[in-house]
Formats: sequence, C-alpha cells, structure tokens
Amino acid sequence: MGNRIKLSIEGVSHYFVTFNKKDIQKTHVLENVNIDVRENEFLVLLGPGHCGKTVLLNLIAGLIKPTVGEIKLDGESISGTDKRISMVFQQASILPWKTVMENVEIAPKYADIKREERRKTAQYFIDLVGLNGFEKHYPRQISGGMKQRVGIARAYSANPEILLMDEPFGALDAQTRYSMEGEILKIWEKDKRTVVFVTNNIEEAVTLGDRIILFSQAPATVKEVYDLCGLKKPRDNMSEEFLKMRDLISSNTDMLRE
Repeated sequence: MGNRIKLSIEGVSHYFVTFNKKDIQKTHVLENVNIDVRENEFLVLLGPGHCGKTVLLNLIAGLIKPTVGEIKLDGESISGTDKRISMVFQQASILPWKTVMENVEIAPKYADIKREERRKTAQYFIDLVGLNGFEKHYPRQISGGMKQRVGIARAYSANPEILLMDEPFGALDAQTRYSMEGEILKIWEKDKRTVVFVTNNIEEAVTLGDRIILFSQAPATVKEVYDLCGLKKPRDNMSEEFLKMRDLISSNTDMLRE
C-alpha cells in the first residue's frame, strides 16, 4: 500500500427526495463524509445495515450524484461513471445465458479489444480467481461462491484502478464466505488494486482491511478510523491482536457482530 491519495471523498452529504400530495420529504443518508483512500489500499467501509454504505459506493461509482460535496480520482473531480472504476455487487450479477468465459470477457469486448487478446485477458483473471476448467460452464452449473468469483474476475478484466465491492459475500453460507475472504486477499496480493469494500460484519472487516472506516447509523457519518496495517495478513481470527481489534470496534458500534 502506498501513501499517495488515489480517491478523495470531500464533504459528501446525500439525501433522497420523495414527493406526496401534501409535501416533499427528504431522507438523509450521508452527512459530511470525508475520506481519503490510498493507492492500492484495501479500505473497508463498516457500519450497520441501511446506514448509507452502499449509497456511498454508488456515489463513487458514478451511479448517482452527491447532493453536496465532491469525489475526486487522482485529484480531479469525477462525475458519472468512469472506466477506471469497477464494481462487484452483493448478488452475483452475471448473465445467465453466457458462459464463465463470455461473462468475464464482457468489458474488454465492449472496449473493442480483439477476440484473441480479450480471451487471453479473461483467461488470466479466470485463473486468478481459481476457476480454471470452468470456462465453458453456465451460471446455473456453478455454485454461489463460484458465481461471485466470476463477478470478481469480470470486474478485474475491465482493468480498473479502483475496485468497489458491495458486501460481495453477504449472501453466501458461513463456510463459503470464510473461504472467499481468504481468496479475495490472495487475489488482491497477486494483482494489487485500490479496493473499497463494504460490509456490516466486524470479523470480515478485521480480516480484510488495511483500514476500517466505521460509520454511524443513518444519516451516516464517519465515527472512527482504525488502522490495521500493523496486523500482518493473512490474519488469525483467534489471535490476541485480532480479538482485541474486533472487540474494540464492537464496543464502538450500534450493530451486533454477525
């Protein structure tokens, strides 16, 4: 992880407006959020459910525009979607009528990269996520964890500088989730990117994060920042250091540990 600031979230507040016959209502979800994300950092956004973490991720991805504030990539303001940013969603959003290979090569295909080159790129990331041998399989023929691997490989194949991950393992069973946490760290170590990872699971946050940004309940504000760079990866979730950090965060949050 470098010290250079890759992504800046500056004074971001956001609310949604709903209309009815009598009045206009504003629902505040983010309040004056300021975060600097370092290059090649694995940053975890942690907070209770429905506090605004996914909204912040959607703002970074350019899917919605902040009500107040600015988001900068490499010091320049970004507005709308940006090819330097890819996203992995909670539910595996892969196309059921396409094979693993065809799903992973979507981004380079729409970038007009020639078939031979994009297949080579897709194969590299298929191998990276441990799906070698499943290239011709359809989503119905693979497990939930494997589908998420496809989603991760597809996001990587777009060659993003920033990878956004919105609770990608939340829908998986506990054993598969634990396995995928280890796998995503291996992938990140082999092919470093700046990662912003959303979760409401404290143990997952301590397992993965270089830093953890702890949010309050909605409207979300930054409650605390925890620097975990002193905890060597992969981390032993039964070690004294791990348990101390987990309990420290638990004592400062409104949510229950999963």
